[in-house]
Amino acid sequence: MTGQPPRVLALDVGSKRIGVAVSDLLGVTAQGLDTIQRQNKRKDLEALGRLLKEYEVREVVVGLPLRLSGAEGTQSEKMRRFAADLEVHFGVTVHLWDERWTSTEANRLLRETELSIEKRGRAVDRMAAILILQSWMEANKRG
Repeated sequence: MTGQPPRVLALDVGSKRIGVAVSDLLGVTAQGLDTIQRQNKRKDLEALGRLLKEYEVREVVVGLPLRLSGAEGTQSEKMRRFAADLEVHFGVTVHLWDERWTSTEANRLLRETELSIEKRGRAVDRMAAILILQSWMEANKRG
């Protein structure tokens, strides 16, 4: 491994799609990747495994859906299980990160673009993953 920081992958996990973003080689910015259409646990893990290998990822940030009050609910528990599965399956460090405002912010940013409603719907998950990763990297600056 060179002197570069390990790359970090961020996931905005929904029931139908997983938004994905990866840190750049310097660990400064988040870049959106193609959204994964969820199929089943095995296929979802295969798709994530390919990304972890391709980008040499050592850490994963999974968006943790909290209620507006900050309390956890059913979805939070699902994400905790998903994160634990990733750690066991791939041996990577997984961080859970408050994602309360990311989908709202992603929708707001995308409304300002000229994307059609159909394309905007597909882009929201990717944008949410970018926002999750960007905020996590800001809070965890290394160096």
